[in-house]
Amino acid sequence: MPDFVRIDGTVLHVDHRAGTGRAVVFLNSLGTDLRIWDAVVERLPVERPILRMDKRGHGLSQTTPADMARYAADVAATMERFGLSGALVCGVSVGGMIAQELALARPDLVAGLLLSNTGARIGDVESWTARIDALRAHGIDAMADAVLERWFSADFRVRRGIELEGYRAMLTRTPPDGYANCCAAIRDTDLRARTGDIAVPAICLAGTADLATPPELLADLAESLPRGAYREIEGVGHLPCIERPDAVAEAIRDLWDRIG
Repeated sequence: MPDFVRIDGTVLHVDHRAGTGRAVVFLNSLGTDLRIWDAVVERLPVERPILRMDKRGHGLSQTTPADMARYAADVAATMERFGLSGALVCGVSVGGMIAQELALARPDLVAGLLLSNTGARIGDVESWTARIDALRAHGIDAMADAVLERWFSADFRVRRGIELEGYRAMLTRTPPDGYANCCAAIRDTDLRARTGDIAVPAICLAGTADLATPPELLADLAESLPRGAYREIEGVGHLPCIERPDAVAEAIRDLWDRIG
């Protein structure tokens, strides 16, 4: 059920479904909220425990300063609040970076990782600083069309125009400070020297039409993980949880089989 928790003085919006068996924790991308996982959750067994949450500065969560360690600590504290451990953690884009940080900081909470359209390092200092500067100067609305081109394949943008408008609204309603804080967290995070310490099974999921985190980035991540596997979804952009939720749900089920 939708709920709110206070973590380190900040109120976060979460959606927790109680159940039996290994829990699945979902972590969102930059400029989105927990609803991006709706169609994936619908494809999972109803008895499985599910936790989704809006990170600081996104969705219905309050906007307060955060870096990657803070985002991961929020996930850890929220999981503990609901008695979850040994979970399958699914993160897309920055959510995948948060998932890696969580696995490194709190391995007791993570039994497997679905790392979708992400990397141990995404972009560079110059590009993220430029995005923050553009945000401050012109607002999210001015950059929204370019962001949507990275989020979704050309096919999605043509055939699913109403959804595209809806997700544009989700993006542009993100608090500017929350968006900027998250950009800075991505800019300042490089996990490449540490991914070899992540010992759990992981599937690194790429979209062949992803302009933000191209397939080679996911292939490199999979190679750096001791138990990493690489998988592609043909013709999909940066958010396969929206474009191809069936494929994402299938990857989750495959991870369940690997974890046991």
